[in-house]
Amino acid sequence: MLQRQALTQEQKLKMSPQLFQSIKLMELSVMDLREKIDEELEKNPALEVLAEPKTLSLDAAASFPREEDDYFEASSDSGFIPRGSADEDRQRQFLEGVISRPETLQEHLLWQLALETADGEVRRIGELLIQNLDDDGFHKEAPESFLKNENPAKIEDALKLVRSLDPPGACTADYKESLRVQARLLPHVPVFMERALNYLEDLERGNFSEISQILGCTGDQLRSCYSRIQEELSPFPGRQFNSGETRYAIPDVEVQQKNGEFAIFLNKEEIPILGINPFFIKLSGNKKQSGKAARDFVRENIREARWFIQSINQRNYTLLRVASAIVEFQRSFFIRGPKYLAPLTLRDIAGELGVHETTISRTANSKYMQTEWGLYELRYFFSNSITGGGSQGSRFSKEGVKQILKEIICTEKRNLSDQELTGLLAEREISLARRTVTKYRNELDLGSSYTR
Repeated sequence: MLQRQALTQEQKLKMSPQLFQSIKLMELSVMDLREKIDEELEKNPALEVLAEPKTLSLDAAASFPREEDDYFEASSDSGFIPRGSADEDRQRQFLEGVISRPETLQEHLLWQLALETADGEVRRIGELLIQNLDDDGFHKEAPESFLKNENPAKIEDALKLVRSLDPPGACTADYKESLRVQARLLPHVPVFMERALNYLEDLERGNFSEISQILGCTGDQLRSCYSRIQEELSPFPGRQFNSGETRYAIPDVEVQQKNGEFAIFLNKEEIPILGINPFFIKLSGNKKQSGKAARDFVRENIREARWFIQSINQRNYTLLRVASAIVEFQRSFFIRGPKYLAPLTLRDIAGELGVHETTISRTANSKYMQTEWGLYELRYFFSNSITGGGSQGSRFSKEGVKQILKEIICTEKRNLSDQELTGLLAEREISLARRTVTKYRNELDLGSSYTR
């Protein structure tokens, strides 16, 4: 074979360290973010706290700078405005939390599965697969052992669906299969990435030259591929949900109604305003008093500090956008109360904001919203319709119907049977089977007519 040099032009989407850091910070609640900031302050001497926390309103966020305008900011105070002293009592009330049990991997996946407009059989099999997962996200028992009588095509569809949810790569046999599944879901990956996963131990030892010949690529291409594997893939996708500690649920955002309009505020009580240490900025430009090694150290820390600050700004901006979209879609809830919660899916918000559904899932995960009706998880506002047709089915959401049912039972003059409750719901144009009413009543932890 004759080897020749050739020029080729191609488009690639490569995840930068800043984008990777933004994705990781997007998943963090306000308390987890504070812990991450403390870790970064201890690790990076170029990062410092500029001021005490302030508040970012939705109006202020409208002027949020785009990445192409100023990619590296020197402060995390992007449009933050201080709250007046007259709001001190409200600020204290805003911070009142409730005890919260951490969400499990199964709960996180089942919530997303319930919002998918999948075939009923595929959804049922998907639920069985999710309930069979261990803490790492892998099968406890081989699916074939408990799905013997199911349609193989439906099983394959259910596996594909669950594996595409957040976190990607769950519902697999082991870490090797998980990595292969995640690699297939990544955008614009090199054709040899999946085969490269078979040589992870050799790549860890730095045998890039030998493996690149086997895979038919250059050493630089393989190093770039290996960097993506390290940064973007997780061998144990379920472990992020493995915390058994009980924590306080602190609101990440607050919604207030003022003069018929809604104002949305980020909770900045726990998040300090960060900036770059002026001494480090001075050192980075002083060539006379510092050697090359010292300047490189200073500049690297400044660059990492700016990346971190920008990632926090992007997290806050995305959270505000998602919260604003939720308020617009669920306006009846915020005006009239929980029983007016409308059907809403991740796809609805993703389409409105022009982002991927997994971005909305990460943003809603472990986040809480303070409303006039109480403290709610962001994921509470995503609910399928009672017909199971996503947001395109019935105008009544499952959670909204459960609140209506609770109201009927709590105000009943005599103990109503589930059949009678079904009739009362039908009078409100809510068509449900009796067994579904029984299911909702049990989920509300309300006894039968004999025990109430």
